[in-house]
Amino acid sequence: MSAPQRNTWQREAVRAALAEARGFVSAQQLHQTLRDHGTTIGLATVYRALSGLSESGEADSLQSPEGENLFRSCVMEGHHHHLICRRCGDTRELQAEAVEEWTQRVAAEQGFAEIEHVVDLFGVCERCQRLQAAADS
Repeated sequence: MSAPQRNTWQREAVRAALAEARGFVSAQQLHQTLRDHGTTIGLATVYRALSGLSESGEADSLQSPEGENLFRSCVMEGHHHHLICRRCGDTRELQAEAVEEWTQRVAAEQGFAEIEHVVDLFGVCERCQRLQAAADS
């Protein structure tokens, strides 16, 4: 476990920008948002702040289907999963007891213990489906 990060103005700026972001964002996207608002924060500092926020549980992180690390201000405490729109980035945090039960059962059947897992579902939200249907008609 790493040492706690100090609360610097840069970390606070990243925390605030992440809280205002819609859905998951990359470090590069967040860096650009901060730069657009006049901060002089560097990209490496944004990466460090996001990593620290993720480690402390203040931010969720996941890997997109394209392999990019994405971050989101965490609303739910504890272990949870996400349902994420591929088009607009809208994200819903989910408790998924069925996934938890399945994970433990499969691990036990295979003789594994101390199981960790990440389950994020990507799809198209209702709003984006309606917009696409309207564009198609």
